[in-house]
Amino acid sequence: MRTLVNFSILFALVVIILGAYTRLTDAGLGCPDWPGCYGHLTVPVDEEKAAAAQALFPDAPLEHHKAWNEMVHRYAAGILGILILIIAITAMVRVRKHPETPLKLPLFLLALVTFQAALGMWTVTMNLQPLVVMGHLLGGFTTLSLLYLLRLRLQRVHIPLGDPKARKLAGLAFFALVVVFMQIALGGWVAANYAALACTELPICEGNWSEQLDIAGAFSVPEAVTYQYGAHDYAERMTMHVAHRIGAIVTIVVVGLMLLRGYKTAQSSVIKGTLNWVTLALIVQVALGLSNVIFMLPLSVAVAHNLFGALLLLSLVGLNYKLARNA
Repeated sequence: MRTLVNFSILFALVVIILGAYTRLTDAGLGCPDWPGCYGHLTVPVDEEKAAAAQALFPDAPLEHHKAWNEMVHRYAAGILGILILIIAITAMVRVRKHPETPLKLPLFLLALVTFQAALGMWTVTMNLQPLVVMGHLLGGFTTLSLLYLLRLRLQRVHIPLGDPKARKLAGLAFFALVVVFMQIALGGWVAANYAALACTELPICEGNWSEQLDIAGAFSVPEAVTYQYGAHDYAERMTMHVAHRIGAIVTIVVVGLMLLRGYKTAQSSVIKGTLNWVTLALIVQVALGLSNVIFMLPLSVAVAHNLFGALLLLSLVGLNYKLARNA
């Protein structure tokens, strides 16, 4: 079961990468229907099928590269759902002979990935409505985090002899986890509303940005036929981006303070090792965020920014779990 969970974690990371790639290549509506593509299980490639598909969806021109980006992401998400179903069934079978086997968490994961499938459908049928897109992203990150938590529970992490000083770190570590999750949500909102290039200068934004802030508009969902390429004006998108930039500064400060306190107080090599992973993920994530601005959102850097956001979240999940076990 541990091997299956480990593989599922790696596969969930792949799904997150594919989701980011799909979003960043503007392929969220590469297939205008769900779960198939222009009425087919795969992207229609021959001329006859392509013509029939175009006739079926005249307002959605068939772009093969975008359609394949979308369908590969759907196939991968479907496989992940099957893996989680197998994990849940395995847990139900094992718990009879091994009562210590986690059961509630696999069942919750199964319910979550089912809801994720519904969000994936609504993403298409509601034409990339930002709340749905952001919810789909957060659901993916939550699924990955819970799979990692399940791995930790199966591994039965133990802190030898405990670390009394590290217990004082637990509250700050949990706060850091919440702050990182909120920052991921802000990033998801920026991406869902195509606001990643609304600010092109450091450290906050260019020009008289503070005079153009529109918080109410930035965090609203205007009525639109489609939300592809965004439905907000510049001031609203700039406000989203500024909020994400300020959130990044807050995240660096909170996680940085938590790391400083952790290195000063923790004595356990297990805790210190996890702090090292948090530090590495934070440094790389900040570097990628700056690179996105300096180099104008290159695709590889933007995808990596999503990946290391997930890894930073996982490292904090691991830290919180180990601190809880230490207590």
